[in-house]
Amino acid sequence: MVDADSPLALRAHRTNLLNVAAEALCTEDFNDAPRRLRIAATRNEHAVLFEALDESPSSLIAADIFQHYMAFTFGLNPDFSGAEGADGKRRYRASYLRLLKGWMFDSNNSEGAVLKGWVESRFGLLPTYHKEPILRFASDAWRTYGEEKLSTRFHNNNIHLQLDLMYEYCQWWMRRGWPDAPMPSRASHIRLYRGVNNFEEHHIVARPDKRTAVLRLNNLCSFSIERDIAGQFGDYILETWVPLTKVVFFRDILPRYPFKGEGEYLVVGGDYRVGVSLL
Repeated sequence: MVDADSPLALRAHRTNLLNVAAEALCTEDFNDAPRRLRIAATRNEHAVLFEALDESPSSLIAADIFQHYMAFTFGLNPDFSGAEGADGKRRYRASYLRLLKGWMFDSNNSEGAVLKGWVESRFGLLPTYHKEPILRFASDAWRTYGEEKLSTRFHNNNIHLQLDLMYEYCQWWMRRGWPDAPMPSRASHIRLYRGVNNFEEHHIVARPDKRTAVLRLNNLCSFSIERDIAGQFGDYILETWVPLTKVVFFRDILPRYPFKGEGEYLVVGGDYRVGVSLL
């Protein structure tokens, strides 16, 4: 039974596009013993990309191969315009890079809703927060999220398929074992930090003591690899070990693209045991 006042996200979708059920994916048990996740058919359908990546001699070349492939496959340009039409004009085309840039500016904008909607579609986890806590379907918060995640501005260029490839590339990159990677190739977790001023965005599942909490995190949320950077976003620091299989994106995988949030990691949510400390 689910408490009527608990976040809607405590109810996972019955189906997703992964090899692990959503109800298992969002648990502490999965975080303790994670399995590799695969988005259905993505690697098979783009085998030529991953064959080329396997031959790349450095992480910089791998990033260039990935971005050139995305540009060719989805007709992307640095200014997010597409190919010229019959009238000779270029038109906006939805881009994974534009969504990432928007998220890092404000995770509660339309770009953030589209990314959360992609996690909902692929991983089966519903959001707990978008501009305000989401408690039930019949609410203004859910309606606002639903309208923004389906914005036609971001759904004109197979945007979910772009994000599928971004996730699979991120997972490939971390397993490749680059010398400059922030984690060894055989690692299963990475220690990350998140700064908060209060727990409004997070449903508290359990509070064993003052320094520990089990939180149901939003279906997609940001962490930092640097504690000092996390401290810029709140007086309370949440520290946790995130399974690498739940990491969607971080700047190192696209080092030539000018993202400002250099220490930011996009992480799939669920129940996390976190250490809580004051700045």
